Amino acid sequence: MNIDIGLVWPPIVVLILLMMSGFFSGSETALTAASRARMHSLEKEGKKGAKRVNKLIANQEGLIGSILLGNNLVNILATSIATSYLLQVVGESGVAVATMVMTILVLVFAEVLPKTYALNNADRFAMTVSGPIGVLVRLLKPLVKVVQVLVRITLAVFGIKAEADALAPVDEIRGAINMHAEDGNVEVEDKHRLGGVLDLKELTVEDVMVHRKSIVMIDADLPPDDVVRQALESPHTRLPLYRGDKEEIIGILHAKDLLRAIMEADGDFSSLEVDKIKRKAVFAPETTTLQDQLDHFQRNQAHFAIVVDEYGAIMGLITLEDILEEIVGEIRDEHDVTVEGVRPQPDGSVFVDGWAPIRDLNRAMDWDLPDDEAVTVAGLVIHETQTIPDPGRKFIFHGYQFEIMRKHRNQITGLRVRRDRKL
Repeated sequence: MNIDIGLVWPPIVVLILLMMSGFFSGSETALTAASRARMHSLEKEGKKGAKRVNKLIANQEGLIGSILLGNNLVNILATSIATSYLLQVVGESGVAVATMVMTILVLVFAEVLPKTYALNNADRFAMTVSGPIGVLVRLLKPLVKVVQVLVRITLAVFGIKAEADALAPVDEIRGAINMHAEDGNVEVEDKHRLGGVLDLKELTVEDVMVHRKSIVMIDADLPPDDVVRQALESPHTRLPLYRGDKEEIIGILHAKDLLRAIMEADGDFSSLEVDKIKRKAVFAPETTTLQDQLDHFQRNQAHFAIVVDEYGAIMGLITLEDILEEIVGEIRDEHDVTVEGVRPQPDGSVFVDGWAPIRDLNRAMDWDLPDDEAVTVAGLVIHETQTIPDPGRKFIFHGYQFEIMRKHRNQITGLRVRRDRKL
C-alpha cells in the first residue's frame, strides 16, 4: 500500500499550527486576566515567573501586539495549508470545506477552549507561559514597533489619541470594590470605607466642611467669665475666636489651653487673657482636596482649619475628624450633639433635613444620588429644578422622588425622599 507523503504532512502541520494558536490565545487571556496585585506579591516572595509576568504586562501594547501578530500568522498559515490540501483531496469544493472545518477547529480548539482554561487558571497559566512569550516579544519587537506606528498614524487621522488613562488604576480598584459589594463578597461598610479612601483626591474641603451657619464662635471681647462659660457649654474642644465681626477670626481657643490657664490663675477667671491663650488660626481654601488637607494636618500636627473662599470670606471649618469620617463613617463621642439629618421611615421613604449632605444620605441608605453639582440634598433639588420650590411640590429625578416638606424663607429645610416606584 503506497501512501502519498504529500497528503500526510499538511494535516500534521495544521494540527501543530492550531496548537500554537491555542497557546497564543490562552497566553493573551491569562496575561491580561492575571491579578496584578497577586503578581506583585509573588514577585516580592521571589517567584521568577511572577517577575516575568510583571515585566510583560508593564508594556501591554507591545505584549498584545506580539501575541496577536504570532496568532494571526499561525491562523492564516493553517487556513492556507488546509485550503490547499482539501482542494487536492475533494476538488473545487475544498475552499468551502476548508472554511467550515477551520472555523470550527479554530473556534473550539484555538480560541474558546484555551481561553476558558486560561480564565480559570489565569495566575498560574500566566507564570507558565511568561518565559516563551517573553522570547516572542523580544523577537517580534521591531515588527511590532512598525505596527504600533501604523496604528498611531491611523488613529491620529481620525483625531484619536492613543494615550493611557491616568485614572485607570483608580477606576479599576473602585470598579472591583463595587463589583464585589454587589456580589456580597464585600460588606457595605467596607465598600464605603474603601471608596472613601479613593475619594480623598476627588473631594474638596467644601464638600465635607461644617457650614459657617453651624460654627460655634466666641467673641474675644467678652468678659473672661462669659468666654469660659461658652467654651464649657460647647461640645467642641476647639472654638474660633472673633473680634468685632465674625469674619475677623483672630485665633482658635483650645479647651485644654483654657483649662491650663484657669489652673495657673488659681481659678480666677477675671485674670484670664484670651489673647495669650489663643492659638494661631489655620486657613484652607475651599478648593483644597481632602488628600492635600489631610497631608497638611499631618505635616503641621494640626486638627482644625477655617475654610475660606477666593475672596477670603469664611465658608466653614474643616477638622481632621471630618476627613476621617469620610473613610470610616460617622464618629461620635459622649460630648457630640446628635443631629438627625437622615430619618428612615417604615414605608421606605426618608425624612431629610435640607442641610444634610448627599454623601451621608447615600451612605445611610446605600443610594447613588449624584453629588457632583451640589453638596446638600436641598442644593441638589435647587440645582435640578432651578428654583426654590414651595412645600408640597414633588419632583422626580435620578430615579428618586423628592417632596418638599418644609421651607424657611429661601431655604429648603425638610424633604421626604424615596425611590421612584415607577422605575
